[in-house]
Amino acid sequence: MDSLTTELSTQLIAESNDLSLVIDAEGVIQDVALGSNEPELEIALGWIGQPWIDTVTSESRGKIRDLLAVGDKPSRWRQVNHPLDDDLDLPIMYKTMRTADETTIAVGRDLRQVSQLQQRLLDVQQSLERDYARLHQAEIRYRMLFSMASEAILFVDADSRKIVEANPAAAKLLGGPVNKLINRTFPRGFSDNSNDAIEDLMMRVRAAGRAEGIIVRSANDHRSFRLNATLVRREDGPFFLIRLHAPEETGSDDMTQKVLDVVNRSPDAFVVTDPDGRITAANKAFLDLCSIATELQIVNQPLDRWLGRPGVDANLLMRNLRNRPEVRQFITTLYPEYGEPIDVELSAVSALDSDEPCFGFVIRRQIKASTPKNNHNALPRSLEEMTDLVGRVPLKDLVRETTDIIERMCIEAALKMTDDSRASAAEMLGLSRQSLYVKLRRYGIGELDDDSE
Repeated sequence: MDSLTTELSTQLIAESNDLSLVIDAEGVIQDVALGSNEPELEIALGWIGQPWIDTVTSESRGKIRDLLAVGDKPSRWRQVNHPLDDDLDLPIMYKTMRTADETTIAVGRDLRQVSQLQQRLLDVQQSLERDYARLHQAEIRYRMLFSMASEAILFVDADSRKIVEANPAAAKLLGGPVNKLINRTFPRGFSDNSNDAIEDLMMRVRAAGRAEGIIVRSANDHRSFRLNATLVRREDGPFFLIRLHAPEETGSDDMTQKVLDVVNRSPDAFVVTDPDGRITAANKAFLDLCSIATELQIVNQPLDRWLGRPGVDANLLMRNLRNRPEVRQFITTLYPEYGEPIDVELSAVSALDSDEPCFGFVIRRQIKASTPKNNHNALPRSLEEMTDLVGRVPLKDLVRETTDIIERMCIEAALKMTDDSRASAAEMLGLSRQSLYVKLRRYGIGELDDDSE
């Protein structure tokens, strides 16, 4: 009856735990009951007949002795590890209790899920610590650059218009230490007209994100500054990034800005590439010529995607630009995204000795002058004229034009030798009369109404 009671108790306990063991007074496992379907727990079925202390890892043996030394009251929970075949451990949390017949019942809970959660928590914690370290280093670098920058920089709260950050260059330019600029309302210290212009600029930047810089003057010494503003959004709200250029830099910046404005408004297409032929900037005329909406669609794209035969014309241009400062009147074809190919003429300049090496290209539509049919002197070219076109005109066009020149000269010579007899000229040239008439019409030679022999 006591045995039945012990067996029934073991089953009831097993249903409420992952694993239950029945251990005799010698510490040998007599029975095992599984309350979980986890396949790893089935290893416990092989423990029957073995001392419980032999089924655990070496560091867990002391805990097994404590669990077997249980008295009348149940023991406290202890975690022990059972070795598995794949060099992993099976962590089980055990509690033991003693029955009336000196049998020990051990109930266990599988801790693998808890261990996995703990490992994930540890991984997340380490990842957060690494991210924090990176952010801390980035903030240190930002602070160093912010302090060492020669350009005056201010961060202004977009709502309150209070200066929240300022670098030493800004303090020097505006007159006063950095701590006195913080929390000061911006703009202040400029002329009345400049204050109005700054307010207007900040409103436009707030609406569009950025706007073209303006020239402002200080209220006291009437010094000129170029002021640029950009909207920056952070977690704590929108801020204006204000940049002020020193007076000696203003003239250079103004001239550069004027040149850029003129290039961008030019009716001729203008494009800049890096030394590898990838586009870094282009004006609106080039975008219109290529049927492209925004500059973002072409930046870092190879120029020969739209210009000339891929890998031929662009490579020829790049080779010439690496050996000479400029190339003029290069004839090629532009292939827009939509529409028919366009015959274009371009000039290029090399700037490989600048701080940022690049090539610049000016591209315009090729205007072909019509040649009167009866102008006998328009078609032939001298050898010098023909060779001058090498590199500017595709070889097939040069060959075709040269063939036309020779063919016309031969027909005119045959007509002269036969006193303008088309039948005799055709026989001399080895052509049928009909073929000769077609060529005469093509080159505009003679009057075709006369069919004399």
